[in-house]
Amino acid sequence: MSIDDDLTDRIIAAIDAIDGAHPAVPMGLQNSRWLPWNAGSAAVDFGEAVVEIRVVATTLPLPPLLEKLDSAVRPVLAGTRWAESALRVHVVDLHVDVFEESDPDHLPGP
Repeated sequence: MSIDDDLTDRIIAAIDAIDGAHPAVPMGLQNSRWLPWNAGSAAVDFGEAVVEIRVVATTLPLPPLLEKLDSAVRPVLAGTRWAESALRVHVVDLHVDVFEESDPDHLPGP
């Protein structure tokens, strides 16, 4: 396991620890324990001066959730070459529960 793999795993764990979000995983890989790697690693990318994470939000509003994610991931980056990098959080999907909580008069589905 390389340092980037270890760092990715720690970032995924930090995201998982946040109530209201989880790493965005490509369709079909959400419950794939048969993979030889952590499927959540698809949610993290490292650039020269930026770290990007992709999440699915399970709660609203988004601004406090984004602050929680930043507060959870920043300490993981401390002491690495990405400690001073920009952190971009992409909310790529909203879980259906977000809508159930926000408007009880509208149920998801047809």
